[in-house]
Amino acid sequence: MPIEMPKGLPFSVDTWSPSSDGKRHHFLTHAHKDHSSGITAHASYPIYSTHVTKSLVLQQYPQLDASLFVEIEIGGKVVIEDPDGTFSVSAFDANHCPGAIMFLFEGNFGNILHTGDCRLTTECLQNLPEKYVGKKGREPKCRLDYLFLDCTFGNTFIKIPSKYSAIRQVINCIWKHPNALVVYLTCDLLAQDELLVEVSRTFGSKVYVDRINNAECFQALTITAPEVLTENESSRFQIFEGFYKFYERARAKLEAARFNFQPEPLFIRPSAQWYVFEEDPETGSRRKEMPTGAKKDSFGIWHICYSSHSSREELEWALQVLQPKKVVSTTPGCWAMELNYVKKHCLNSQVSSDDPLWKLMDISFEAGSSSPPASILPEVTVPCVVSPLKMNGSQPVIGEANQLISTNLSTRTRTELHLNLSPPSTRPPITLFGRARLACGDSSVLQGQLLPPIKIDSACQYPKTSKKRNSDLQICSSPGNPNCCEENSPHRYPNRSEEQDPVLQIGAPHPQNIEEEESVLKEGGETEARCKISVEKKLQTVKNTSPSSVGSSKSFNESLRKLYRSMNVSVPRPLPSLVELLESTKRAKRRVRF
Repeated sequence: MPIEMPKGLPFSVDTWSPSSDGKRHHFLTHAHKDHSSGITAHASYPIYSTHVTKSLVLQQYPQLDASLFVEIEIGGKVVIEDPDGTFSVSAFDANHCPGAIMFLFEGNFGNILHTGDCRLTTECLQNLPEKYVGKKGREPKCRLDYLFLDCTFGNTFIKIPSKYSAIRQVINCIWKHPNALVVYLTCDLLAQDELLVEVSRTFGSKVYVDRINNAECFQALTITAPEVLTENESSRFQIFEGFYKFYERARAKLEAARFNFQPEPLFIRPSAQWYVFEEDPETGSRRKEMPTGAKKDSFGIWHICYSSHSSREELEWALQVLQPKKVVSTTPGCWAMELNYVKKHCLNSQVSSDDPLWKLMDISFEAGSSSPPASILPEVTVPCVVSPLKMNGSQPVIGEANQLISTNLSTRTRTELHLNLSPPSTRPPITLFGRARLACGDSSVLQGQLLPPIKIDSACQYPKTSKKRNSDLQICSSPGNPNCCEENSPHRYPNRSEEQDPVLQIGAPHPQNIEEEESVLKEGGETEARCKISVEKKLQTVKNTSPSSVGSSKSFNESLRKLYRSMNVSVPRPLPSLVELLESTKRAKRRVRF
């Protein structure tokens, strides 16, 4: 399935979904159903395509209105007026199937080439504007900002022969089997019309297609290659459906011929998929060498490596010629990341403030700012486009990825994009063996229930003064009655925050005035001594009432028991001692007497 175009672009290519409904212009590269899926529910004017593609789509979806389409032929150019700015669209041959084209978009968003499904050749690249094509290893005069590339075979290393070479292999295979009265060709796909035309021209015979059982193929050939089509069942060349129970039906044909003492029919299956997934019986690895001829499998089917998609070798060559700044895989597998050119040239490119990337993401910059303001768009999602951005000085580094980018925009002078695939964090629940059991300090509920608040006698209060101390003191207070502890008190815990000290924090509200928290008086020596003794006694009382054993429930006070009951959790029972466990596992010794 094709991918959605970035949010900042006013057009969609080969996608028909709720996301593409917001686009003002729609483009269809060819008539394969995986590129027109959903078009009946989300089609809207205008849809740009070739006449052949339009005819095939209207044949597949009769409920569509022909007025939705705007025809653009190979070599044609259309200038489109859009509220976001005028841009031009040019169409070029994609060498994939009848009517298939590539779109070149040029506008204030940059220069974008969308190949759709393609089989890139020298002729395909030479038809592009000269400024985008490099010559003799030199960089082109104008590099493409983005190349949306068909990477169907981007992760395979097999060398696929050209279409012309594969067609010659099919013809040679037929010549080598002159006794075959019937030749079944599994060429019911739209991209194999060229092969049927060459076979019909070479042998001077038309191709039979079952109009009832294979109606879709018959109707498509009436548009793409009507000169080779016949309904005469006695024709030597016949179309054989190559998917549903293919081997079972082929074996039945072969067995029927043997039973009637007739020559076996010839089955030819032109496809690259069988070669891509075939493994070498000696090494167990997938083959990489280019097939030089037809190959027969154990079922008696002859295979020809015929492909309407570019091989990995052809993709690498095309990238060296075009040298785009960024490459985007149009296939969901994001196989562009496997290409050497992408690894070498696209993963470390710098993103400046005037880079077209921000336009594609629908991110605008304020005047005099090096990063987009956070108030404009706090989060941007780009499908399968460019890799996570890393920071390099004041500018991010960008590459390609197969997944979605979640962008966080900072209000500082730096733009930082993060890839966050983790689920949202949640605080752990209060369970029997969690914070409630261990009485951790980060649970404010338990802190108010486990231990009673510390109350300090009124005799420990000091008269207010404007003098401050710079030392860090732990303050224990109650509402309306601020109190303090002396800095050198033995019960003061240095280098610990209030949240980390459950003893001094329990029951004490946060001070509202920092000056009152830091203010300490030096007057009243006797009063200060009494305060020390009083606080020491209170702390000792709290320690004696606090839980002393994690494994026992006897030391739990009544408030903690109520807390467990309110949460429908039973009060924990004492854990058995190690001695009891050992005793329970001992077995009685048996004495055997003779």
